[in-house]
Amino acid sequence: MSTGGNTVPVPPGPPPVPRASASAPATAPTSGSTPTPAPAPAPTPDLDFAPAPTPEPVTTAGLPPAPHTPLLDTVGLAVLAPGADPAWTLRDLPDGLKLLEVRAPGAPVEIRFTVPLGDAAGYWHPQGGWRRTLVADWAGRARTSLVDGHAAGCLYDHSGATLLAFAAADPVPEADLRFGVSEEQDTHVVHLRLPAGPAPHRILLVPRAPSVATALRALRGWFTARAAPAPVPEGARTPVYSTWYAFNQDVCAEDVETQAAHAAALGCGALILDDGWQRGGHGRGYARCGDWRPDPVKFPDLAGHVARVRAHGLSYLLWVAPLLVGPEAAGAARWAPYATAPAGVPGARVLDPRRPEVRRHVAALCAGLVRDHGLDGLKLDFLEEAMAYAGDGRGDIGAAMAVLLTEVRRALEEVRPGVLLELRQPYTGPGMAPYGNMLRSFDCPGDATANRVRTLDTALLAVGGAVHSDMLMWSADAPVAAVARQLIGALHAVPQLSVRLDAVPAAHRAAVAFWLRQWHRHRDLLLDGETEPGRPDALYPLVRATAGDRCLVGVHADLVVPLDVAAYRTALLVNGSDRDRLVVEAVGGAVQARVVVHAPDGRMIGDTLAVLPEGPLSLAVPRGGLASLTITEGPR
Repeated sequence: MSTGGNTVPVPPGPPPVPRASASAPATAPTSGSTPTPAPAPAPTPDLDFAPAPTPEPVTTAGLPPAPHTPLLDTVGLAVLAPGADPAWTLRDLPDGLKLLEVRAPGAPVEIRFTVPLGDAAGYWHPQGGWRRTLVADWAGRARTSLVDGHAAGCLYDHSGATLLAFAAADPVPEADLRFGVSEEQDTHVVHLRLPAGPAPHRILLVPRAPSVATALRALRGWFTARAAPAPVPEGARTPVYSTWYAFNQDVCAEDVETQAAHAAALGCGALILDDGWQRGGHGRGYARCGDWRPDPVKFPDLAGHVARVRAHGLSYLLWVAPLLVGPEAAGAARWAPYATAPAGVPGARVLDPRRPEVRRHVAALCAGLVRDHGLDGLKLDFLEEAMAYAGDGRGDIGAAMAVLLTEVRRALEEVRPGVLLELRQPYTGPGMAPYGNMLRSFDCPGDATANRVRTLDTALLAVGGAVHSDMLMWSADAPVAAVARQLIGALHAVPQLSVRLDAVPAAHRAAVAFWLRQWHRHRDLLLDGETEPGRPDALYPLVRATAGDRCLVGVHADLVVPLDVAAYRTALLVNGSDRDRLVVEAVGGAVQARVVVHAPDGRMIGDTLAVLPEGPLSLAVPRGGLASLTITEGPR
């Protein structure tokens, strides 16, 4: 009844349910019992209290009921729209996707998906972080907008196949979601609440797919075909040296220039001067930020310093958090009326992007920094802090940020065509494609596993820009294999480094040089190939990138690596595990192959012709090392 484009009438919804705070999930009941409400405080004489808002039910089973209609595969659908007579259609798209359109002019809409639990294993969504298994519906909450995730999600089973994959076609507006296992109904539910608007609400759906990556690749393709992404120059697709973990805020021109020389020699093509360059940039807080003028002691001639770094062949980007204003900034009093909400970072308040004065200020600030100091681009930080104003009834934050970023991009292109702009999780979704060309994963200092997971998560829905790792750091006494592990964790993205390169052992620099050479050699495969990382809840232990007859497999656990010897002529096996061997299983017949093995620091330690029999075979590859297989004969 819903696949041929027929309109399906839906009964008007019940009265609207007050939204729960995205930052304060309901408290879990224990052992299935009903929570006992806290006793009401005794009334205070002579005070006039407004009635307390009706609390939202703890679980979705307590919400006003609505009949579900079969939608797609095993997914059921219900639509509610207070005060309206909503209707929906589901139609086929040429690329195999489905488009759900919900019409309820002038009314907010709640779209409810329900899926029988079956063999469900996990639920992935852009704000999921480490919560990627199944959660109860009293715990699953998210609020999204252009600068904070995306209204999208994917339920999958233990085989890795998807049970539900969806994304809002419009990535800009604020949206609220509830999701998780309904203990009362034995189902997994997703409730998507969208604001009123004149146009139909459109939701993209992917029929059952063999993996989360396959399903999200289809969604990414839809957004890519309709986006107008910012240009992605060479500087966005080259390894980066960042000052942040290496120096934090204790940074100066001389030290940066020393690191720039080393970074360029090792294979970096860009440098980011992070927090600490500006006046008041110390103490790890943000009470002094907002003026954005160079510290005269640390950087007495910032433009001259930038020119000297660029002479090494490096593009130069400068960190700025244009929406933050601290009370100790020189311009604090001027901007106080426009920064009424506190930031989520210590010491600062947030400029309201819905104010045109704020948007003009941010655009002029960014353009002035690039023009005055000869920069190639900017690292725009803390844009998600604009969500401090979300849900206040005074205008949509996503829409305001879209206007602000459009003005910023236009102003920057006027002074630096092809400008580099780094954006950071959680504002790396498909809606950011017109604005940024470097999409960096969230901070995870020293954590190779988190860098792997976060870069792959970012790439699942990234459109246009190049995905970048968080900055890699390690201690000077680390074994070389540990240095290699950091680089291997970021291999499927553009790596960013942040250590004092002149203070680490020569063996560390050799490992960096070797892995960056490998990255440059196989960049098209790593960034543009088809990547299959497996189940999100397994943290992507076996990551395969393919293009034509080449494949590269990152092995991050003691697992057997299936290798289709009929499909690939060359295979690169990267040992990110804690073992000194890799187990390869040739599929499709025995083959003869040249096997070249490199140690973590790049020394060649093996070069042999070997027969790979059909079935598993153990190869001696040190942890942090690389095995390059070139099939010379077979299969047979």
